[in-house]
Amino acid sequence: MVTPASVEELTGVVRRAARDGLRVKAVGTGHSFTAAAATDGVLIRPDLLTGIRETDRAAGTVTVAAGTPLKRLNTALAREGLSLTNMGDIMEQTVAGATSTGTHGTGRDSASIAAQIRALELITADGSLLRCSAEENPEVFAAARIGLGALGVVTAVTLAVEPVFLLTAREEPMTFDRVTAEFDQHVAENEHFEFYWFPHTGNCNTKRNNRSAGIAAPPGRLSGWIDDELLSNGAFQVACSLGRAVPATIPALSKISSRALSARTYTDIPYKVFTSPRRVRFVEMEYALPREAAIGALREVKAMIERSPLRVSFPVEIRTAPADDIALSTASGRETAYIAVHLYRGTPYRSYFTAVERIMTAHGGRPHWGKIHTRDAAYLSGVYPRFGEFTAVRDRLDPDRLFGNDYLRRVLGD
Repeated sequence: MVTPASVEELTGVVRRAARDGLRVKAVGTGHSFTAAAATDGVLIRPDLLTGIRETDRAAGTVTVAAGTPLKRLNTALAREGLSLTNMGDIMEQTVAGATSTGTHGTGRDSASIAAQIRALELITADGSLLRCSAEENPEVFAAARIGLGALGVVTAVTLAVEPVFLLTAREEPMTFDRVTAEFDQHVAENEHFEFYWFPHTGNCNTKRNNRSAGIAAPPGRLSGWIDDELLSNGAFQVACSLGRAVPATIPALSKISSRALSARTYTDIPYKVFTSPRRVRFVEMEYALPREAAIGALREVKAMIERSPLRVSFPVEIRTAPADDIALSTASGRETAYIAVHLYRGTPYRSYFTAVERIMTAHGGRPHWGKIHTRDAAYLSGVYPRFGEFTAVRDRLDPDRLFGNDYLRRVLGD
């Protein structure tokens, strides 16, 4: 394990590993549920490769070192009066880790963090520093924005930013039947829409985020603590622990949990609205479906749970994304909806995830690259029209698989 302090030092690490016949992988904060960063060779930790390199206000971009945690980037941008357009609901990951695995939030028009990349640089297998963008090495750029660590070690990313703005979040309980019937309407009417369904109930919680021309009105300190810490984390942790110990209690606990959060509206800067504290540990699988197939698939998941002996303590999360042009993006070339299933850490998950995965794959689902799934290259090449384009870039940049590992062998092939 090495922690290089500069790009030059990192280049030397890659060259020595190639000379010594060792595989190389870079790892961020370890948020991924897969073995995407596992290696028996040299593991690169980018902890010292952090910070903003350059801010170009005229171009609307910021260039940031690959190891920078998203939470540090968000606060640094806010201090400069800037913001990303969209982001996921967790900001513990590094910039390179989040973009390389396709981290996303929800959005009608704005896509994943990787889709906001305007340029990036990476060290390739021959030890050279390669820069790419839509104008420079465009075929690499089309692949490397979500590169799975297969094309090289990302050292810096240039992201689109804009002047900081305000978002008004409207959180509201809603029945399963209503939200699924009105799903297309909610997506069309809101810049960012998502909802959570609580298994064993007919209850959901919805969240609509839209830009505001008003003034900031964040949650009150006490009410925010009650909703975000006491209920969403503390009480939920107790419920999950009890459910894991006594699974028969889960349906009743889900009914209580689904009614615990009341409607609320607040306005704040983007990262304080998009992201939430997630202190209850879990395992997760998420699939991206053609948006028109998502609600039908979700209803199949609901029916499967209701007729099975499964006891599911975690809500099912549904988000959306517009089509993008990244070769291995889960939203590549199609309007997309995501269905994410979770279970409390330590709970046996294979039966549940296997049953859900069977439904997702029947609809041409694409698994999130950083979350649990069992798909291989034979399946993935059929649901990604540009799969061959990615593997051709990989063959050119890393013919000897310096950056390979078992996970990449499974999902990309030899």
